[in-house]
This record gives sequence, C-alpha cells and structure tokens, in this order.
Amino acid sequence: MPGPPAVVAAETRNTGKSDMYPIGVVSLFAELIDPVAQHGVVGRACERGLIEILHESPRAFTSDRHRTVDDRPYGGGPGMVLCYEPTRGAIGALRQRLPAGVRALVLSAQGRAFDGALAAELARAPGLLLVAGRYEGLDERIIEAEELEEVSVGDYVLSGGELAAAVVIDAVARLLPGVLGHEESGMRDSHMDGLLGYPQYTRPEVIDGMAVPEVLLGGNHERIRRWRLKLALGRTWRRRPDLLRARVLNEEERELLDEYRVESASADQNS
Repeated sequence: MPGPPAVVAAETRNTGKSDMYPIGVVSLFAELIDPVAQHGVVGRACERGLIEILHESPRAFTSDRHRTVDDRPYGGGPGMVLCYEPTRGAIGALRQRLPAGVRALVLSAQGRAFDGALAAELARAPGLLLVAGRYEGLDERIIEAEELEEVSVGDYVLSGGELAAAVVIDAVARLLPGVLGHEESGMRDSHMDGLLGYPQYTRPEVIDGMAVPEVLLGGNHERIRRWRLKLALGRTWRRRPDLLRARVLNEEERELLDEYRVESASADQNS
C-alpha cells in the first residue's frame, strides 16, 4: 500500500509556529496506522500539509541477526515485554525529527483516560510522539527514562497500541486549525463542550413515516440553537449523567434541562 502523499509547506499556526503538526509513532506494525494517514479527515490534512505522520520501528534499532525486540519478563509470568534498547532507540530517532516540546505518550491500559479535553491539550502542543506497545507492554524503565505519559483509550485490552494510536491521531487532527471544512465543526462534536451531541437529520423530510422535527425547518436560528442545546443536555442527562455532574450549568442550560425533563416525563406517561 502506498504511503501518504508528500507533505507540503503549510500556513502559520495560531502558536506562531509552522502550521505543520508532526506526529511521530513508534510501532512494530506501522501498516496498522498508515490507513489513517491515507483516508478521510486525516488523509486530506496530510495532503494539504497540515499534518505529517512519521514512523520508527524498534526493529531498526536491534543489534542481533534475528532483530529481537522482546524478551521474557523478570519475575516470571506469561507473555513477552518490549526491550529497552531498541524501543528507546526508536523514540530517540523520532525525537530528532520532531520539534522541542512535543507531548510524548505511550498507549497503555493503565493510563489516563483519553477524552476530548486531553485531545484539545494535545492539539495545542507543537507535535505529538506516540509509542504503541505490544505483547505485555514496555520495559518500565523506558517510560521513566523518556518521561512518557500513559494514556488509555478505554477500559479494555487491545492486542497492541496501534489502533489506540490511530484513535488519538484522528481525535487530535480534528481540532487542528484548518483541518475540518467548517471552522466550528470540531467544537460542535460530542464531548467538545462537555455535552453529548444533539440529534442530526438530513433529506428527505419524511421517511418511513418519520418526520424531521418542525423546529429545524422554520429557519429560526435562535429556536434551533436552543432546541439543539436542550437535546444535548437531555441526552447527556440520560446517558452520561457523570458529565453533567462535572459541569456548572448556566441559567439557560438549567432552564432547558428542566424543560427536557418535563417533556420527557410527559412522553413516558403517554407511551
């Protein structure tokens, strides 16, 4: 499969630095991450020179003829652990190609939960370095020596960190200046303002007996804004109440959430 298109010079970021956002990935299986750089939002951003994705494999930094990158864990136990020297060699090679101050993460089931707030933090950095583990993980001394931040994309175990790295790349890319077609698209996504997203509809107006809500057809932008905010609050209240507990609602939001609760209770009684 061909690699992503050549990166071209880009505009100036709001940080005053080059608008090119470099992402370095240490991985044994770069082919699992390559597709994210060749398709969709990230692929288009690579074509336009807004993002550059760099790879290094620990196998390139081995010294034996078998190119060994893993070994048995001290203390016994199942599985294998990625060795210190080849993995740190790959990290060091990427650091030489990345600007100072990049955020360096290792994808780990033990890490901080990856969410919209962290994605926004990473998008404000001058770049990103991701280490995708395999087997039973990395030698812990790599994490300490390289001061890697451990980040988890969910409370489950993957066979390796490549798919998790692809998730992080996609989520961060959407928040970079110029990547999305509409300047506000990223900020209207679920979680970006601490709420789940509101329902979306497109043509036809009626299908299988189901109609688009009337409020969306009238052209009253203030009514539409309030309706969308009310539905976002309501969905969050029903599905992710933990998000609301962490949010201080303003007067309008409290009013709209109360409306949603009353309407919801009435609909439940009539169903």
